[in-house]
Amino acid sequence: MTEQLGYLGIDQWGNHFNLEKHPRKELMEQLGYNSCSKMYVDTKDEKVKHVGYVIGNHWINVYRVFEWKDAE
Repeated sequence: MTEQLGYLGIDQWGNHFNLEKHPRKELMEQLGYNSCSKMYVDTKDEKVKHVGYVIGNHWINVYRVFEWKDAE
């Protein structure tokens, strides 16, 4: 299994946020807010999935970042 390096947040304007261990806390600190809401999407199998946060006027999708390994 490849090692998780951290998280990457991308808002609706394409701004990137490099995050390490606590994405919600780090995003609020970087943007200067002390509260946020979770952001969800509907999946094809009619479930709901947490994908990021709404902080101020930023809608931020959060992705886990893993080490890239080529097949040997």
